[in-house]
Amino acid sequence: MTVPLFHLAIPVDDIEAARAFYGGTLGCPQGREDPGHWIDFDFRGHQLVVHKAEGAGVKARGSVDGDAVPVPHFGLVLEWEEWEALAGRLRAAGTEFAITPHIRFPGKPGEQATMFFFDPAGNALEFKAFRDIGQLFAS
Repeated sequence: MTVPLFHLAIPVDDIEAARAFYGGTLGCPQGREDPGHWIDFDFRGHQLVVHKAEGAGVKARGSVDGDAVPVPHFGLVLEWEEWEALAGRLRAAGTEFAITPHIRFPGKPGEQATMFFFDPAGNALEFKAFRDIGQLFAS
């Protein structure tokens, strides 16, 4: 069975800042756009659409393994080496992390590398990796 692709639309307050962040910093290829209103990005095969809209940003936090996790958030589960490379690239770019890159649940089921940061509009992203992808839904 083919895995369905997700479509996610998020609010941004500055289309050009979103283009620079998603297209430049994260390296997502750009698709269609309505200049000044919205842009489609290829988010690793998934459709991410940024819409110029009021009300961008995250207000709530939840607790996960001692971290105050921004909610809502979205992101990707990467291969371990890709996660390390992205963390290095983001650090080199001076990215301010909401939760710095680290290992969550060490030695427990679901052990993972994780990091949280915000796009220019305040939308929260989490990128994570598992040494054993079989642990993705471990309990």
